[in-house]
Amino acid sequence: MVKIPRNANLPIGVVNKGTRPAIQENGVPGWHSRGYLPHFDSPHAIQHVVFHLADSLPSAVLRQFDAEINSLPAEKHSSERRKRIDAWMDAGHGSCILREPFIALAVRQSLLNFNSQLYCLIAWVVMPNHVHVLFQPLNGWTVAKVVASWKKFTAGKICRHRRQIGEKDTGQVWHREYWDRYIRDDAHLAQVIEYIRMNPVKARLCAAPESWPWCSASSGTPIS
Repeated sequence: MVKIPRNANLPIGVVNKGTRPAIQENGVPGWHSRGYLPHFDSPHAIQHVVFHLADSLPSAVLRQFDAEINSLPAEKHSSERRKRIDAWMDAGHGSCILREPFIALAVRQSLLNFNSQLYCLIAWVVMPNHVHVLFQPLNGWTVAKVVASWKKFTAGKICRHRRQIGEKDTGQVWHREYWDRYIRDDAHLAQVIEYIRMNPVKARLCAAPESWPWCSASSGTPIS
């Protein structure tokens, strides 16, 4: 496992001003930014990535969180912000269209399609308004390119499906950014696997991880 950069765990909405513009199509390993979040690509690291629907986390909510935690000690800002964002997402805000079986299946297919070719999946879960994926890129693919491929594939399917059933086009499907965190060590890896596994239970979507159909715990995807 590669040495983890000192600021590899920056939270959603915090921009590292030292990052360089991303090469969006075929980015190179190292820090980069697309103007909102910093990301770090490396072919040797396991990543926990979260991407969410465009309407699930408004910028006004992020500003509210920042205002609320401003009085806390600086060293607690990151963890408290992450907790509030996780709680907000799990509460099911926004359209939550990933709850629809056809759409959840499309996301599931997008994750599994190139498993072991472009990346190695370790654990994943499709929640009503966001997706968690734990994986390692393969064959020179960057995290940015992998996530972009998932978003492009699923956005097309979602838009076509909604038009077919007579629903109004609501515009952008996915938020343009994603959140990622490097896996530091074996203990961190086990912690993230358990977090992803239990996320539907924590959000009160099911009684046991295996009963949630849109996750690695019930799909047979390897998690070790």
